[in-house]
Amino acid sequence: MPESNFDERAWRERITEYRAEKDEFLAEHPQSPIPPEEREAFDGLDYYAPDPSYRVVARMQAASEVEEVELATTDGPARTYERVATLGFTLADDHHVLEAYAAPSQEGLFVPFTDPTNGETTYKLGRYLELDVETFDTGDDVVIDFNTAYSPFCAYNDGFACVVPPEENHVSVPIEAGERTDS
Repeated sequence: MPESNFDERAWRERITEYRAEKDEFLAEHPQSPIPPEEREAFDGLDYYAPDPSYRVVARMQAASEVEEVELATTDGPARTYERVATLGFTLADDHHVLEAYAAPSQEGLFVPFTDPTNGETTYKLGRYLELDVETFDTGDDVVIDFNTAYSPFCAYNDGFACVVPPEENHVSVPIEAGERTDS
């Protein structure tokens, strides 16, 4: 389902800006997960080249009843989220579904996921997406841009407890987009 008004050049510029801002945050911000003693040597994350084929339009299916779920973390207690929707999309000629969550302290949707790249070219436990969605209405189209997929903070520092993507959020095809591990 391609978007009729997609401007690839502007999109590439936004991806480049997003990545530069992320690298600057990791290198300089006091809340960066990069240990302070390693920040001076930090020269940015490794990313897959931007690829518009990993920018898909998904159809949202709102949950019939918002359900509180406990998502496991890498260290410490589980975190409570609300399962608010599922997102169905086609990638690599296959249909996929991801569960989307809302957290009381966040806007939009949180979508943790795994795929066959985990432990090979991406963080071993999975990656995250955040979608800027204000309402969770069935039938709405939502853009999922895997080029913005990112590793949780625990990928850079064991001192962080991060949500582990649930089993139902496994994408069966490799998602070669977004942040990757050092190559």
